[in-house]
Amino acid sequence: MNNGKIRSYRDLDIWQRSMNIAEMAYRLTRKFPPEERYNMVSQIRRSADSIPANIAEGWGRKMSKEFIHYLRIASGSLRELETHLLLSERCEIVCITDVKPILAETEILSKQIWSLQYQLQTRNNKVAK
Repeated sequence: MNNGKIRSYRDLDIWQRSMNIAEMAYRLTRKFPPEERYNMVSQIRRSADSIPANIAEGWGRKMSKEFIHYLRIASGSLRELETHLLLSERCEIVCITDVKPILAETEILSKQIWSLQYQLQTRNNKVAK
C-alpha cells in the first residue's frame, strides 16, 4: 500500500480509528428514538465528526505546534462523545452493551492521541534548544 510511509492524514492510525468511531456512532444513533434526533443524536454525531476532522485539519496545518493544538481539540471532542454516550445509556436511550464497543475504541484512541501529542511536543522541545 504505502510501504509504512505516512503521506497523508488518511495514513495515520489515529485518523483511521477516529473514522471508525464516528461510523460506529452514526450506526448506533440510528437506533435512537425519533424525539432524540435533534438533541442527543445531533450531539453524538457532531462530537464524533469533530474527532477525525480536527486530526485532518491539524495535519494540514504543516506545523507541529498547530497539529498539537488540533489534537487537543480532537481529544476534547472524544471526551464529549464519551460523555454523550454514557449519558444516553444512563437515560436508557441505549443499552450499555451497544455503547461498550465504542467506548473501548475511544479509550485506545485517547492513548494514541496523547502519545502523538507527547512525541510532537518532545520533538519541538529538542528543536527549540
